[in-house]
Amino acid sequence: MTARLSDIATQAGVSEATVSRVVNGKPGVSATTRQAVVAAMDVLGYERPPRLRQRSAGLIGLITPELNNPIFPAFAQVIEQVLTRDGYTPVLCTQTPGGSTEDQLTEMLVDRGVTGIVFVSGLHADTTADKDRYVKLAGRGVPFVMINGYTDQVSAPFVSVDNRAAVRLAVSHLVELGHEKIGLAVGPPRFVPAQRMVEGFTLVRPQASDLVEHSLFTVEGGQAAANALLDRGCTAIVCGSDLMAFGAIRAARHRDLNVPRDVSVVGFDDSPLIVFADPPLTTIRQPVEAMGQAAVHALLEEIGGTLRSSFSGAHAEFVFQPELVVRGSTGARPR
Repeated sequence: MTARLSDIATQAGVSEATVSRVVNGKPGVSATTRQAVVAAMDVLGYERPPRLRQRSAGLIGLITPELNNPIFPAFAQVIEQVLTRDGYTPVLCTQTPGGSTEDQLTEMLVDRGVTGIVFVSGLHADTTADKDRYVKLAGRGVPFVMINGYTDQVSAPFVSVDNRAAVRLAVSHLVELGHEKIGLAVGPPRFVPAQRMVEGFTLVRPQASDLVEHSLFTVEGGQAAANALLDRGCTAIVCGSDLMAFGAIRAARHRDLNVPRDVSVVGFDDSPLIVFADPPLTTIRQPVEAMGQAAVHALLEEIGGTLRSSFSGAHAEFVFQPELVVRGSTGARPR
């Protein structure tokens, strides 16, 4: 039990004595601190004492793409923590190659009586996908919220990072370093985030539309796109994800080029993988925590029927600003 108290105290950011008071139902602990301790117990997988157990306010489904890209587990962790603290039970569903589709996962969650669903980078972000699936879901009385991928065909809250601003930040940084031939490596053009990145790029580099390369949001995709851009003489590459940036660095090294002496590379996400990067990756940070919290709050207000009175735009897109994080993968343009 002592070990458990220590773990819970560390997770909640309080003393072991405080955890002990909460567990034993002693007074002298604020409601906020008590809630943090209970949430820490849930996160660590410890069973709550009977006095701290409460009936779940309901199940909330969370549907994400595969978890190979660390940005998706990062979103899942934030969303699950916020839901747990609000008394809801999160149900994480991930899509894997050959596994269940988004539609199948959605149907499973609805059959189990979920109170709401959070979609992260789902089919709502694919401009070629039929959005009628979401119209039907709303017609079944299931509230939901979408992260990263806006469409005006669906009446629901949307939470997105400003992809256009992200690319502008990256390009401005590279221009300041003296780079003139800057390429953009992004995912398939049917996805809304990729489209917005291209829009942001062509806005600041109107004469460089031939320096946009579409590929997959993967290491291999980044490598393929970077090879094409290096063939066109680019000295700097802005990537649509950190995984793509790792692929771009690999492409440069296969050509015996040094990053950043010969080629500068900028990623996107600032995902947990960054700590393993060599060189440390300059990237555009998504405000994952703020976006995850906003998504949950919007969903819970939708569930409570208060979203329309809380926001002037009932089903608008809430856009969050990215941040440029400069590290070691960008440098001055080579002579």
